[in-house]
Amino acid sequence: MRKCNKYTVTAALPYANGPIHIGHLAGVYLPADVFVRYLRRKKKDVIFICGSDEHGVPITIQARKEKTTPQKIVNKYHSMIKNCFTNFGIHFDNYSRTSTEIHYKISTSFFKKLCKKGKIFEKISEQYYDNEAKQFLPDRYIFGVCPHCKHEKSYGDQCENCGTSLSPEELIGAKSTISGSDPVLKKTKHWYLPLNKYQNFLEKWILTNKKYWKTNVYGQTKSWLNQGLQPRAITRDLNWGVPISEKEKKVLYVWFEAPIGYISSTIEWAKRKKIDWKPYWKDKNTKLIQFIGKDNIVFHCIIFPVILKAYNEGYIFPYQVRANEFLNLENEKISTSRNWAVWVHEYLEDFPNQQDTLRYILIANMPDKKDNNFNWKDFQRKNNNELVSILGNFVNRSITLIQKYNNGIIPNPGILSIKDKEILKKIKKTPDSISDFIESYRFREALICFMDLARIGNKYLTKEEPWKMKNPQKNKRLKTILYVSLQIVGMLAQLAEPFLPNTSKKLLEMLRLKSYFWNKIENGEEILCPGHLLGKSILLFNKITNESVEKQLKKLV
Repeated sequence: MRKCNKYTVTAALPYANGPIHIGHLAGVYLPADVFVRYLRRKKKDVIFICGSDEHGVPITIQARKEKTTPQKIVNKYHSMIKNCFTNFGIHFDNYSRTSTEIHYKISTSFFKKLCKKGKIFEKISEQYYDNEAKQFLPDRYIFGVCPHCKHEKSYGDQCENCGTSLSPEELIGAKSTISGSDPVLKKTKHWYLPLNKYQNFLEKWILTNKKYWKTNVYGQTKSWLNQGLQPRAITRDLNWGVPISEKEKKVLYVWFEAPIGYISSTIEWAKRKKIDWKPYWKDKNTKLIQFIGKDNIVFHCIIFPVILKAYNEGYIFPYQVRANEFLNLENEKISTSRNWAVWVHEYLEDFPNQQDTLRYILIANMPDKKDNNFNWKDFQRKNNNELVSILGNFVNRSITLIQKYNNGIIPNPGILSIKDKEILKKIKKTPDSISDFIESYRFREALICFMDLARIGNKYLTKEEPWKMKNPQKNKRLKTILYVSLQIVGMLAQLAEPFLPNTSKKLLEMLRLKSYFWNKIENGEEILCPGHLLGKSILLFNKITNESVEKQLKKLV
């Protein structure tokens, strides 16, 4: 990881038109959270920024469906989403929302300055209009057949099947989602961002970043550029959104103003902290790292950089755009319309105090290079066979044995065998290995490395069988085994935090330890010194029953 002064880490703003599901966690928020937790342990100056995306057609469509107002919809789901993040240990430095006064001010200032500098232009064009509903049909107010993959119900902004970004005019056999009628074309004025003028800038920029970016991010961005960029409308004929002025009855296109939400959220945070926000967005030594889903690549790698370039106020461009693939459910694509999803708020109700179990499974199944799958039987197996039988079992046996045979006190190591020395060497190497994986954004491998240490400990205890030794209180070998085992437990307690924060907290409490900065555990210092008194054993994980899994599967039928 190249040296830098600061890190600005953003996670895609979740749409406040419904609750979040496990696909959101696995694709965006858990990888971002693991990365930020690690940076904080490394004593890096990092801010973690997010917020609810509260504008756009999906909000107004959901309001129609629930027979309420867009404002009530976003209030409801903003609160629900924020609570889910908090309960899962995903702690942003600032979780804002795009309906705040500060966001309106910042996003409209971008628009007005771009207008003033001639960086955007007005144009009258024909857009689809619903004569029955008496309104224009931008984005998801219109559906039809995708011209690329022929999916029958693609929307006017993007095909959810193939992920291609669309304009309403490209759809085949377009229909209004409001009335179901055939729309007509009607003239209207909009402001356009001339993406084509920034083609050369983007080509040079992505080439510079090619060695750092994921293949899917670079490939999709390059594909867009190869097709040749066209001007894109950045206003909409809607009454819900950020108004561009009192005179014009138009609002900013959600994908113009939503990325600016990262900046307005940072400014909101800085005002609360009474510090300067600019170094996090305008210092060339700051790294801007953005975690998104693969369906948002075009907006973060083309539209947002162009906005920053056109605005020309010294903003840094993304150093990394980390876009994961999709997580499927029971080998089928997650579908919110069919309720084929595992909703995070429902999981929290059905599996109380088992957040780390889901964190573990979702990190293990993270769709980093290709679409991956979540199924409830695998969830049960990984929990019972790995978290309970390996990690939980090893920790419980180690602490129970030392309480029984040495009054909960870490013994002197005594004479170490070759195997003991190998294990202690492995303990010291593990933080470096996990560091290398996390800094390479290989979070699944980092978790495997963590669990491998627990496996080593479990096998060590099983092979040594200290409980079978005669006169255990007088047996020096037993105390050596306890010493080695507890060094593993101590390291696991320190290393668990980026992946399993609640488990780490329990482990540290049992061991009567505080959380160390990463440099201390990397330096190979003894985690638990002889003479240190441990606390009482705490149950880390519960077995998942067949009944609880069957209950979840029935929800999907």
